Amino acid sequence: MASQLSLFKKPAFSSMFFTQLFGAFNDNIFKQALILLLTYSAAAKLGMSVSLLNNLAAMLFILPYFLFSALAGQLADKYEKSWLTRQLKLLEIIIMIVAAIGFFYEIYWLLFVALFFMGTQSTFFGPIKYAYLPEVMHKDELVGANGLFQSSTSLAILAGMMLAGLLTQLYFAEYWLAAVTIIVALFGYLAASAIPKTQSHANDLVINHNIISTSWDIIKHLYSLPLLFFIIMGNSWYWFYGATFLTQTPEVSKTILRGDESVVIFLLTLFSVGIAIGSGVCKMFTKNQVSLKLLPFGIAGLTIFAVALHYSLLHVQIPASQIVYGIAELMTFDGVSSVFILLFLLGFAGGIYIVPLYTCMQAYSPISHRSRIVGANNIFNALFMVGSAIFAIVILTVLKMDLPQLFLITGILNLILGVFFYHKLKQHENSLPVNEGGDL
Repeated sequence: MASQLSLFKKPAFSSMFFTQLFGAFNDNIFKQALILLLTYSAAAKLGMSVSLLNNLAAMLFILPYFLFSALAGQLADKYEKSWLTRQLKLLEIIIMIVAAIGFFYEIYWLLFVALFFMGTQSTFFGPIKYAYLPEVMHKDELVGANGLFQSSTSLAILAGMMLAGLLTQLYFAEYWLAAVTIIVALFGYLAASAIPKTQSHANDLVINHNIISTSWDIIKHLYSLPLLFFIIMGNSWYWFYGATFLTQTPEVSKTILRGDESVVIFLLTLFSVGIAIGSGVCKMFTKNQVSLKLLPFGIAGLTIFAVALHYSLLHVQIPASQIVYGIAELMTFDGVSSVFILLFLLGFAGGIYIVPLYTCMQAYSPISHRSRIVGANNIFNALFMVGSAIFAIVILTVLKMDLPQLFLITGILNLILGVFFYHKLKQHENSLPVNEGGDL
């Protein structure tokens, strides 16, 4: 861990680390604040259902990943990454100023516009940050760097959601939200200003602005690189898996554990901290090697703990009453502590699953197409997350199954798909050379 933290001594790493940390933090302050506003205030004022508004918000944030990921990859390959990052961080400041106006005057359509553009800004930043690391890190530093990125992202998401919940409870909440999101955006820009200049690897690339043909072209190119294709399929499956569990967390708390809002946050905390710790220990287990050897352990953990969670939820002993319980009260009931432990272990298994895949995606991507490969990854991530929502609706609404059964089926699917992806990855692992990376 000490050697992993030594990466912060390198300005090339620390500047991008804090840039992406502030970005993830701000995304989730704004998104969660908007969801809380829609749930507890806007829905009644607009005469619309909470579910419709929240699903609309989720769709608007993820839609740019479908539309612009391929274009974002082209731009990140063609243009110098530190300059591009600073432009995106300036855009974030502008978006947060627009959102502040929406909060002040309760202009909900303006808040939706701001949400769409925050999703767009994140879409264009994604290929930059993941293509940047292998350019400035040595090969034996990639695992540690990715572990820190994944850990910090998980904790930033959680912290952003928690801070949004706190800010929306304050007097003059709209002023607090505006001030905090603008300040965090400014910190992100300051961090981006310290990112050193990088080399452009596709100066002659002609940008194709047709988002449909561009997306199709990069997907076809990805399919021609079977190792990278299956790395990204495995990566996207994790987003499907994680979204399936996290989306149901509020309902697990409310209908099975009979917990209050603090229980929802606690469950999210357990999962997120598990991911952070699992991501952080990957460097130690792999001994700095770009390797898939941790992947079977991640696959096994994601299945075993999902199946165990299914049985634990069936056997929790909570009295049938109208009482809503807090965390301390729930801990006194049989079976609840095992649910908490299993959610942490699910996150931990996810951390040791996802870091090797991200590291291999960076290491094996052709340097001239690396950002576009990351763009293709983002497209598939978004597709799988939408697929997760449809999957949950079919299981819970159409087939009338319950939440423990949903988790059981997801765990079994993970075993089947995980073994298939791992077999394909090992089959193609030696088909591409690892890029050596560099040091600024």
